Amino acid sequence: MQEGELSGLRYIYRLIDLAALGLSTDSLPRLLEAAGQLGFNGLAVTHPCKEAVLAHLSELSSDARLLGAVNTVLLKDGKSIGHNTDWFGFADSFRRDMAGVKTDRVVQLGAGGAGKAVAHALLSCGVKHVALWVRNPEKAKPVIESLAAVHGSARISTVDNLPDAVASADGLVNATPIGMDAHPGCPLSASLLRSDLWVADLIYSPAETELLKAARLKGARTNNGMGMFFSQAAEQFRLFTGIEPDQRRMQEHMKKLVSAAR
Repeated sequence: MQEGELSGLRYIYRLIDLAALGLSTDSLPRLLEAAGQLGFNGLAVTHPCKEAVLAHLSELSSDARLLGAVNTVLLKDGKSIGHNTDWFGFADSFRRDMAGVKTDRVVQLGAGGAGKAVAHALLSCGVKHVALWVRNPEKAKPVIESLAAVHGSARISTVDNLPDAVASADGLVNATPIGMDAHPGCPLSASLLRSDLWVADLIYSPAETELLKAARLKGARTNNGMGMFFSQAAEQFRLFTGIEPDQRRMQEHMKKLVSAAR
């Protein structure tokens, strides 16, 4: 809201909490219709609606179609248009905050909705090969197939032996919820970390997860999810308003909000 006001807009952001309202994803068609009737410019979408909302939209951007998930819905001229800024957020943050790291081979933990977006972002940023580690390899097959169709089958695979994969990797990305306040812990053994293995974590609260702390103590270069959170929100703002936000100003404001919420 602050960035909207500072950009000369009367910007109103309303929270629609399905759990608090006692609603399920079955309510999405009615919520979309109501938002359009009430004059909303769009909706920011999060779990558990990112995939469920797909069937109820008029159009999808190419990225949303590829990733099979939507986190931004534009409401315009009677249409609902789905976008995915998660992948853009990670790519923008990675290019900015992890410039210069070696990117021949990256191991990524997790291949869910956010994980697929991040794998796409890594490959789009020039990572030569992304190896996905998931507990159930069968669940990763559709992710592998869709990303291979865009980036080439030689650039994406699953991990059979995690210690061996990490030992030969340049970087490690955590796209699982392990490390969040609600899911404490480290997603892999800290003994696998080393000083020349950079580590990125999608989690931004806490700012330093157990994984990032262990990596930092090993002397590794680390990056938390704050950059992705900020960049995807800035892209959402641009889509909603058609105005390029002051990213430095927006980032400082978002840091204050996250700190205040702790």
